[in-house]
Amino acid sequence: MLTDFYHGPLFFIMSDLIRSIEQLKKTNINGTIKERIRQFENKRTQSIEENFKDLCFCIMTANCSAEKCLEIYETIDDGFLYLSEEELSLKFRELGYRFPKKRAEYIIEARNSMDILETLLSSNLEAKLLREQLVRHFRGIGYKEGSHFLRNIGFKNVAIIDSHVIDLLVKYNLISRPNTLTRNRYMEIEEICEKIAAELNLTLAELDFYFLYLEIKKILR
Repeated sequence: MLTDFYHGPLFFIMSDLIRSIEQLKKTNINGTIKERIRQFENKRTQSIEENFKDLCFCIMTANCSAEKCLEIYETIDDGFLYLSEEELSLKFRELGYRFPKKRAEYIIEARNSMDILETLLSSNLEAKLLREQLVRHFRGIGYKEGSHFLRNIGFKNVAIIDSHVIDLLVKYNLISRPNTLTRNRYMEIEEICEKIAAELNLTLAELDFYFLYLEIKKILR
């Protein structure tokens, strides 16, 4: 449930969260975020194989540390394109990944549907509709993972609602902590993020990095 305070006309003027991000925009973090966004924009023309590998990374990150996932992802690299399910599961286990068997299964299923991924990414669907299709067609991809994938290949207008974002919005009394993050609840929180981004003249992709930095003082992939 949204807090009553959220609906007040002075919310965006008075919010400590807005002020915190405005201060960060005046630091070198702003340049770091813009450079990361440029790197993602450059991925819009990458091959389907590279897009698939980015999808694998996002499948891996559900309920796992992004830093650990990145380390494992970079180690496996092109292995996502040719390792068997058993080999990938074993590699995950050797590298200390939490869900070796299930995520290997999801990734091999996704690899077998790479033609669907290519068709979707070649379509003219806007980002939110594209996310719906990713969730529909790929096991292991929910709204958070779908948003993460799209952000990482250059889309800017979907929100990555993860535990860091929820913790931050709860801390600033913008939402109550959800027991489960249903589709409708995800959309409600995304709408709040859209309003915050508009007030700050940021895209949702940029806002996510500011949120993350406020929570963990790092800019991750």
